[in-house]
Amino acid sequence: PALCRLSRYLLSHYQKGVRPVQDWRTTTTVAIDLMVYAILSVDEKNQVLTTYIWYRQHWTDEFLRWDPAHFDNLTQISLPTESIWVPDILINEFVDVGRSPHVPYVYVGHHGEVQNLKPIQVMTACSLDIYNFPFDVQNCSLTFTSWLHHIRDINLSLWRQPELVQFDRSVFMNQGEWELLHVLSHFQEFSLKSSDSYAEMKFYVVIRRRPLFYTVSLLLPSIFLMLMDIVGFYLPPNSGERVSFKVTLLLGYSVFLIIVSDTLPATAVGTPLIGVYFVVCMALLVISLAETILIVRLLHKQDLQPRVPTWLKHLLLERAAVLLCIRNGRKFSQSRTQSSDISGQEENNDSTAKLSNYGHEDPRECDVEGDVTPTPAFSDQVEGSALMQGVLRETAAIRRLLERREELRDAARDWLHVGHVLDVLLFRAYLVAVLAYAITLATLWSLWRDA
Repeated sequence: PALCRLSRYLLSHYQKGVRPVQDWRTTTTVAIDLMVYAILSVDEKNQVLTTYIWYRQHWTDEFLRWDPAHFDNLTQISLPTESIWVPDILINEFVDVGRSPHVPYVYVGHHGEVQNLKPIQVMTACSLDIYNFPFDVQNCSLTFTSWLHHIRDINLSLWRQPELVQFDRSVFMNQGEWELLHVLSHFQEFSLKSSDSYAEMKFYVVIRRRPLFYTVSLLLPSIFLMLMDIVGFYLPPNSGERVSFKVTLLLGYSVFLIIVSDTLPATAVGTPLIGVYFVVCMALLVISLAETILIVRLLHKQDLQPRVPTWLKHLLLERAAVLLCIRNGRKFSQSRTQSSDISGQEENNDSTAKLSNYGHEDPRECDVEGDVTPTPAFSDQVEGSALMQGVLRETAAIRRLLERREELRDAARDWLHVGHVLDVLLFRAYLVAVLAYAITLATLWSLWRDA
């Protein structure tokens, strides 16, 4: 058969340990090409990218030529890889031997063109930047070079045009977590000190993570918890339920962070921005809880300090209330205090008048002529006057007690209004901080995604 005769003809005197050129000054040019088939894994902790590529290389072997007319017009034959010379093209970023299938044959044309096509599982070192997680874009390089031969012996070139390599997604499995953006190619000469130059062909594999899964499982629950914290400000601060509600939210967020901690990528170099986002959200929940505790403390401060300080009234009930467009309750409390003072003053005048009248009617102050002895009616009148004075004293004590109670109620109303104004002020400041933080993060992530 023609195949057997051609195989014996080509390999009978072939020396696979020698570079296949007639003149040793001739440079063997190896044209290489790759197509990314799949992104298998991205290990952020160990900075390792695992890809599956279809690798092709082409060179001319001057010792593998024949005339097709002598071999039944046979223009192409497959030969064992172990039987011919193969260039020592390696990937500089290799960190581990992948489970690549072994392809034992190459195609050889009658002009000496050798085509070596094989799939390779590539495990390469890559500098992964996870700061923009889950909207990150990674750029990993695959550097093909001859490990031993310098550029005078083996030179490298690109099999196809760079534009065709850049946007070729014909074989890429596009259903995984990562999306292939493009593959850039670049040729350069590399040389060490006092040594010859080596040819290098770099392929930059640019991939982008699909953020939908992480948005649904990480960002949305955190956003919902923060919204519930904002809604919690509408609970009455003096009811006591707001503190327990915010403590429950804080505990729930802590459990949420424990659950999602395994999902976040971990590196020894830096922390992703989403980790900072979670920490800031936790800090905002703590600040919200501290603000609620402060408001509750102010609403119960009349037990230790009955009256609101003047400077606090001026600052919150006048300036802050007008600034926040809150109805000022200070006039209402002042009118109630003035009316209670007027009524108390009238009662005091009435009591004083009664006491003076009874004092003038005291029989002991009446002048009698002659030597007159007290009558029984006179003794009864004295006893009745003493009883009336006791009743008036008790009435005055009750009035003072009621006045004191009214003062405490006015102080409680003042503290309640101060707490209300301060609660609205802190809530709006908290809302502005949350909105500014959310807008900043959304803008940054949108810019990174569109970059």
